[in-house]
Amino acid sequence: MIRIAIVEDSTPLRENLRLLLGGEPDFQVVAAHGAGEPFLAELEGLALDMLLCDLNLPGISGMEVIAAVKARRPDVDIMAHTINEDRGHVFGALRAGATGYVLKGTRPAELVEALHTLRDGGAPMTPRIARALVKEFQVGPVGEDVLSRKEKDVLLGVQEGLTYKEIAVRLHISPHTVHSHIKKIYEKLQAGSKHEALVKARRQGLI
Repeated sequence: MIRIAIVEDSTPLRENLRLLLGGEPDFQVVAAHGAGEPFLAELEGLALDMLLCDLNLPGISGMEVIAAVKARRPDVDIMAHTINEDRGHVFGALRAGATGYVLKGTRPAELVEALHTLRDGGAPMTPRIARALVKEFQVGPVGEDVLSRKEKDVLLGVQEGLTYKEIAVRLHISPHTVHSHIKKIYEKLQAGSKHEALVKARRQGLI
């Protein structure tokens, strides 16, 4: 018997999930809450194997709930169940401690199967979420043609925490040129921030 808790702020969806899982022979719904605070308040005394958690909750966020559960009850398997499919939510939930990530709207039979997979040690995800993760971690072509020598030098300066002006002085170029190099680096690495550019450059062995 898989003892599962549901944290979902939509009352109709929460009830539907409670009825769905409560009707499965392998599941026992031991808690169902519309917010994270009341669930966490009873966590210590709850016999629990799994948590199905929305990310957009009133009060503390679903990510905070996931992180709190993982810190206090590391044995509990956690499935994020949400409408959010942007990388920030996906990576945030996984970093917080979720092992599965399923989008709302997934067919009931598929959700039940995903929860079984999670309990069996897998990491189930809605296919398009899994595909996005694969793309995120796929390594692009490595070589001198990915970033120019000057672009690498600029990125090394960013990695050291230097300002554009300090990088400009080091490389004997103008701050405007540094900014232009940064823009090209973002485009080549398909990065949206300095942190993302550094992560992708390190992953590809460019710095």
